[in-house]
Amino acid sequence: MRGTFSDLFWRRPKLLLFLMLLPPLLWLGIVYIGSLFALLLQSFFSIDEFSGLINRQFTLKTYGDLFQAANLDIILRTVTMAALVTLASAIIAFPIAYYAARYARGRWKALFYLGVMLPLWSSYLVKIYAWKLILAKEGILTWLLAKLNLLWLLEAWLSLPIVGGNSLSVSFTGTFIVFVYVWLPFMILPVQAALERVPGNLVEASSDLGASPGQTFRNVLFPLALPGIVAGSIFTFSLTLGDYIIPQIIGTSRLFIGQAVYSQQGTAGNIPLAAAFTVVPIVIMGFYLWGAKRMGAFDAL
Repeated sequence: MRGTFSDLFWRRPKLLLFLMLLPPLLWLGIVYIGSLFALLLQSFFSIDEFSGLINRQFTLKTYGDLFQAANLDIILRTVTMAALVTLASAIIAFPIAYYAARYARGRWKALFYLGVMLPLWSSYLVKIYAWKLILAKEGILTWLLAKLNLLWLLEAWLSLPIVGGNSLSVSFTGTFIVFVYVWLPFMILPVQAALERVPGNLVEASSDLGASPGQTFRNVLFPLALPGIVAGSIFTFSLTLGDYIIPQIIGTSRLFIGQAVYSQQGTAGNIPLAAAFTVVPIVIMGFYLWGAKRMGAFDAL
């Protein structure tokens, strides 16, 4: 029997390929896409305001509720945070990735990869709670600024509206800092991979032709590294957009999309509105991935 199947698969390689792909395709089609379809279906229902029960009649009322001032504020806050985290991660990651791609060799390159990957091996919750202690009013950062006689600068920043708060651990700024720290490795690695594809003779030729370092960066390095930056931004933007834990532990009482989904489904019992909130990041990332593909970002993944 084994020989018969072996001969069959040898004569029909497409049949073997189909059988090998069938389990993951079933998983993807039933579990992943099926759950997304069920989620999308729930978002077209509404909740009865008197009984609190789900009205399973198709309506766009729930999506209309997303445009209420409070819900729209949650969406804009989350998208703004995701965009700022992505921009900051790109600015910080580029010089690190450039050094690793152009100068690090042998043991130093291995040390670079270890330094970038090591934070990813530790517990997600442990890192967040560690940052909560660091950013607290009695934390090491406040102590360090006090020793440097810069505590007035921190207090002035925390007194600002929107970005400030009682301490960094309960502020928009603190949430931003932790987001950048947690997702930074996902930006460094694609940018480093893209920069390694840049031939060194292009940079040398730019210098030989009289270009300044700034001109070389603008006209040679940055355009060639842009697909890697966009590829890294896919991770940083999407992960920030859907994260629930960091804003729950570090930050103010102002909600993000992940927290809104939890409160609507778990506390308020408004599953249609929770599903509609969940569709928002999916739609945003759909357009984002479409734009990233046009810029060649997937070639740098």
